[in-house]
Amino acid sequence: MTYTVAVRTLCEFTAKQGDLDLRFTPAPTAQEGMAGHALVASRRGAGYQSEISLTGEFQHLIVRGRADGWDPEQNQLEEIKTFRGDLARMPANHRHLHLAQVKVYGHLLCQKLDLPEIRLALIYFDIVGKRETVISELHDAAALRQGFEDQCRQFLDWADQELSHRQSRDRALDSLRFPHAEFRTGQRPLAEAVYKAARGGRCLAAQAPTGIGKTIGTLFPLLKAAPGAKLDKLFFLTAKTSGRGVALQALTQIRSMDASMPLRIIELVARDKACEHPDKACHGESCPLAKGFYDRLPQARQAALGREFLDKQALQRVASEHQVCPYYLGHELVRWCDVAVGDFNYYFDSSAMLHGLTVANQWRAGVLVDEAHNLLERARKMYTAELDRAAFSALRRSAPAMLKKTLDGVNRCWSELLKNQGAPYQAYDSVPAKFIAALQRAVTAMIDFQTEHPTHVDSALQRFYFDALHFLHIAELFDNHSLFDITVPATAADGQGKQSSLCLRNIIPAPFLAPRFSAAHSTTLFSATLTPSHFYHDTLGLPDGSAWIDVESPFKPEQLTVQVARRISTRYQHRGASLQPMVDLMASQYGSQPGNYLAFLSSFDYMQQVASLFKSRHPGIPMWEQSRQMGEAEREAFLQRFTETGRGFGFAVLGGAFAEGIDLPGQRLIGAFIATLGLPQINPANEQIRQRMGAAFGGGYEYAYLYPGIRKVVQAAGRVIRTQDDRGVVYLMDDRYDRPQVRKLLPKWWRVNRI
Repeated sequence: MTYTVAVRTLCEFTAKQGDLDLRFTPAPTAQEGMAGHALVASRRGAGYQSEISLTGEFQHLIVRGRADGWDPEQNQLEEIKTFRGDLARMPANHRHLHLAQVKVYGHLLCQKLDLPEIRLALIYFDIVGKRETVISELHDAAALRQGFEDQCRQFLDWADQELSHRQSRDRALDSLRFPHAEFRTGQRPLAEAVYKAARGGRCLAAQAPTGIGKTIGTLFPLLKAAPGAKLDKLFFLTAKTSGRGVALQALTQIRSMDASMPLRIIELVARDKACEHPDKACHGESCPLAKGFYDRLPQARQAALGREFLDKQALQRVASEHQVCPYYLGHELVRWCDVAVGDFNYYFDSSAMLHGLTVANQWRAGVLVDEAHNLLERARKMYTAELDRAAFSALRRSAPAMLKKTLDGVNRCWSELLKNQGAPYQAYDSVPAKFIAALQRAVTAMIDFQTEHPTHVDSALQRFYFDALHFLHIAELFDNHSLFDITVPATAADGQGKQSSLCLRNIIPAPFLAPRFSAAHSTTLFSATLTPSHFYHDTLGLPDGSAWIDVESPFKPEQLTVQVARRISTRYQHRGASLQPMVDLMASQYGSQPGNYLAFLSSFDYMQQVASLFKSRHPGIPMWEQSRQMGEAEREAFLQRFTETGRGFGFAVLGGAFAEGIDLPGQRLIGAFIATLGLPQINPANEQIRQRMGAAFGGGYEYAYLYPGIRKVVQAAGRVIRTQDDRGVVYLMDDRYDRPQVRKLLPKWWRVNRI
């Protein structure tokens, strides 16, 4: 049996050494890299060849990759590396790795063309100055072959271990049994659809109600399908930390069916949650866990994979034992784990690690997207970039002297942009080229400063540096899926735009997400709210021919009484008049059936008005409120008020922390009151979204306001019925719920009454 490895993976495994050092990173983006490669190629002669596919073998190891360029006339193979900053400051271990890669490509090309010798060139291309630095040497084919075989020998033991693991894993998954005695209602159709999509290499969108066990109902069939579908990796992606916990718990249940199951699972945690030394920079001169990181990595890697179940705590223990950074250890281990559980951004972000590794290693990946209704807003944020002038001004005052000139240049360009600002909010069709150039110069200066002052740690400077890099990256991607807007708050008293913000705002993330779906062998998106299907197909960029399934609810209509209060209007101009009728309705329901209820309002201001009136009119009924910027402990305290024997009203914001992702079964929650249709606020930014959506898909109002609003309503109502034994009531407090256009967006199993 053969083992296939990418050239880059082979070299990173055998040739990486020394410190973890991020001073010369982030590297240019993929788009900058491609543009740089294309420009270098355009400078070469007519016979120059780009992107040459190469493959070689050593024993049962197959090594494959793509060399950047080959000039037959010069007998020169080129490896092109784009960079920004001062090349002289590139860490030596980076260049050592680059040389190892080009030597492997050199051997593979000599073998393919039967060349006795070849000139190997490292081309370092400065994406700012558009200059090439060439480091070239003539190499004998026999010496290159010897070096290649030496590297392969270093990797063979690991390859044999991985082959053995894969065979054992697939045998175990072939005989995998469902971890419960039987499927819940609706769970089997969901599992069958996921299995078929994985075997057929299709994308699936599954609307499945709360309470059927969607997490285990998607993980189990994807694992079961992995051997037949020849899946290398499984990615379970979530929008919230709680979703990761549920997935890890489900995987633990699945593994419990076979105590010896060789399934490697890793939890991916955000950098700020994993970092052991947040006060230090990521290089060996500052952080002790970065110093000698790659020298200690082999032992840490072997120890970690011996544990197989690598949640945050397990990963931290291994990292501590071997004195390496837990965050970057996790990044290294993903290559060798079977299942990765992490946030959406690990696969869908512009620089997403899981997507990058999938493409580079040509993995067959099965992707599960939990609570997929959240992907639209999350993806918009991933491909949106914003700069705040107040934070920038504070940075200018405290910045090191050598950065003052370039930061002042950014400030002047910012001021020029504001001269034509005729309103507090204004959208533009193009990015400001002069400002972008000034920002690029500032970023280059910051890179130089950080390299010259490795122990200097300035959180504000670092934050602006990464914000600026992201802004520049999003500016490169700018097209009709996004807009550039400037906001100057009307309340700003300075009159000079000191409180202004610049935003490259993504409206339609589909062009960015579509390649992510294409890179996966199979993707399943699942949620209780994926209605209407065309809205998610259009905005997320799902492939044509994607499968859709609407799983039948396990709940019966008699479990949930749904009442439309059609005599109440919660439109903005009627808010004041709506308070008393809503309070009366809530008190009446409580009087007839005391218990725990949630009341959802569209904003904190509206919520506080209703809560204040309720408290004054009904002081004997217990009540508690969600507050702005609640911490984790405060959120937990809010939920703990909902006990089996408790009574009272919890007031919360529709679309907020308590409107989805919480589980209050039985008597912990017996009803919900939902005011408004959950429509996003009408403001200039949302009106721009409406216009762009209308131009792209038609139905701008529905795409920008109605569909996102009703999704929040259904999610909030879904808190009431969590099991097949639950009983409850939902009041929809707005006359617009009586409209057919709205009613058809509500769950099919609801039996809606009018009062």
